[in-house]
Amino acid sequence: MQSAGLRAAVNALDVALSDLVAGNLVLVGCSGGADSLGLAVVAAQLARRGRLRFGAVAIDHQLQPGSDAVASRAAEQCRDLGLEPVEVIAVDVPRGPGVGGMEAAARGARRAALVGSAQLRGATAVLLAHTREDQAETVLLGLARGSGSRSLAGIAPRDGLWRRPLLSFSRADIRALCHEFGLKPFDDPHNDDPRFLRVRVRHDVLPVMQSALGPGVVEALARTASLLRQDCDALDALADAEYGSRVTRDLGDVVIAINGDADRSSLVEVPAAVRKRVLRLAMLAAGCPPGSLTYNHLEQADRLISSWRGQGAVRLPADRELGRQSATLVIRCAEPLNPSFGTTDNPHN
Repeated sequence: MQSAGLRAAVNALDVALSDLVAGNLVLVGCSGGADSLGLAVVAAQLARRGRLRFGAVAIDHQLQPGSDAVASRAAEQCRDLGLEPVEVIAVDVPRGPGVGGMEAAARGARRAALVGSAQLRGATAVLLAHTREDQAETVLLGLARGSGSRSLAGIAPRDGLWRRPLLSFSRADIRALCHEFGLKPFDDPHNDDPRFLRVRVRHDVLPVMQSALGPGVVEALARTASLLRQDCDALDALADAEYGSRVTRDLGDVVIAINGDADRSSLVEVPAAVRKRVLRLAMLAAGCPPGSLTYNHLEQADRLISSWRGQGAVRLPADRELGRQSATLVIRCAEPLNPSFGTTDNPHN
């Protein structure tokens, strides 16, 4: 008989995958830790209902001695649970300048491997084992960095191929599932290494907050992320509509119309939260890497609309440049700008 905790988790996973077609294959991304092994337990129980098939991919990051044995053991436990197919993939995590730190590099390598496996096997979703604590930590990290509302909205339950069905469950909830099935999770020493900012948030910041503010801090932070995500989704939908009505391509350039017409208001009159989202979408369309766009890039670009005084063009990542020409903004690549780019127009045109 399933425990109440297991039933709740299985039902949450069933809801998270309710849009998939019967017979679809879903993969569990498994590190061998308690969270991902607990997720494998949940997937195996849902597989017994027969609507979907569940396999697993155990990732060997090769970052510490014996990592191959850890991945092999994780795969073995997934097979014992009844998941099929199960494979081990060893990834090369890049090191050195420009990779964004070991955590980011490992995440990128892991995701590439999971995407490759999903494509090879025809899987329609990949499950990731983020929990309520992961959500709370993400919100605090966003606050510390001075990030916008999308960052504070935390980890998305669904993002393309990725599904995260355990965001409303605590780590203790999921670890209990491993104990219930006699599994032996691997305790990664990196999860206790204070060199990593997330680890310091987990072991130093959150306990102090819970001591000072009460035991409901993690739940409150996770709830804040959920509420902000609803707001962000609404603003993103408005920005998508604005983007579609005023952003065009001209050869290699991205052109943003500022003035209004019979069907739309002037971009100056569009709320700043929506306007800056339009600018970011245009920058991404021009080839700017999303992780390289900063608050300052968006603020400088927005001033070309909201407080135009003839200022020059804004340098963007990947050798892009954004400037104003008459009633348009133009994002260009590395080619030299013509002399008038970003220097001619009426401030309120």
